Amino acid sequence: MAEILFLVHRAPWPPDRGDRIRSWHMFQALAKLAPVHVAALADTKADAAIAHEKMAPLCKTLAIEVRDVSRPLALAQAVFRGEPVSNRLFRNAALAEHVGALMALGTVTHIVAFSGQMAQYLPKDFGGPVLMDFVDVDSAKFATYAEQDKRQPLNWVHAREARKLGALEAKVARAVDTSLFVSEAEAALFRLQSGLDGDRVRAVENGIDTDRFDPVRRFGAVGEGEGPLAVFTGQMDYRPNIDAVHWFVADILPLIRAVHPAARFAIVGRAPSEAVRALGVIPGVIVTGEVPDVRPWLAAADAVVAPLLLARGVQNKLLEAMAMARPVVASAAAATGIDATPDEHLLVADDAEAMAAGVVRLFDDPAGADRMGWAARERMIARYGWDARLAPLAGLLGLAA
Repeated sequence: MAEILFLVHRAPWPPDRGDRIRSWHMFQALAKLAPVHVAALADTKADAAIAHEKMAPLCKTLAIEVRDVSRPLALAQAVFRGEPVSNRLFRNAALAEHVGALMALGTVTHIVAFSGQMAQYLPKDFGGPVLMDFVDVDSAKFATYAEQDKRQPLNWVHAREARKLGALEAKVARAVDTSLFVSEAEAALFRLQSGLDGDRVRAVENGIDTDRFDPVRRFGAVGEGEGPLAVFTGQMDYRPNIDAVHWFVADILPLIRAVHPAARFAIVGRAPSEAVRALGVIPGVIVTGEVPDVRPWLAAADAVVAPLLLARGVQNKLLEAMAMARPVVASAAAATGIDATPDEHLLVADDAEAMAAGVVRLFDDPAGADRMGWAARERMIARYGWDARLAPLAGLLGLAA
């Protein structure tokens, strides 16, 4: 009888951030194919407890260990050992011991690893099918960081991580049966970097739960105040999101408020950095911190914005907003990977002036904004259901769906 080991860098529950949304739906898809053993890490004891309570009844076995390595220590260890910092941050002896003991039982027939940091837990002598879901080409992200930030020692750290991680990604991909990425653009980039062909490197895109993200549902009022509202959602200790909201507040919001003086911008997401929290003192800017549900904020938005300067793969924040029938203004980087038509399903802007003009256009034409939002929702329903997106897993693992 088939049994699947699912290695995941953050315990999938609750699915309240991009990585956990994908890994949670992947876990559900795998559980329909065979009993699943989950070996996962968590950022805090509270995260581990919440995930364990939800997932334990759904798993064959479940092990969640808390990461306890600081970034400075991980960097020092990585430099000393000549490996990527990312690996050290997600190295845990207890989890490795658990995986070793589980594999010794001989019942696991298939392995799926989620995020490149979990490749270090793959057993070297396993004979069954192995899927590695890299999600994004993380090495390319660090290469971009190095290009954008010339300050030392950050430039050296990012450039080094890009080299070390890129070499490891290629090595892992050559050892597993199939490597997965969240978009065809990411898969194509990795094929170019690794030299592997399309049979070994595949795109399995993200989906969206259009029943949960349904604008017909009734939501409580949020965002007290007058004036049109632009909303950004995301994990707010993540550098690309931090950079995005800083750019919006510094360069884009003033252009919008020159036309709509009462315009507001809400930054909605957990763990805002000190720099993000400081933006809350600027007129028109709202910093919510963690909220129990982003849907009321999406429902209240006159425009949802995604001014990301760096984006990899498919942005869940855009799928959620579009499923909620909200009009979106996205940077070209954020829109990459979304199968939608500019000016029909969303607006795409390349610079601050174009971004501001797009938001003003939506504020000035509520009826047109509403039509765009509903066209976006229809696109999400037709294109991005999770069952359809994850259907290839069964074939890739050689298991009957």
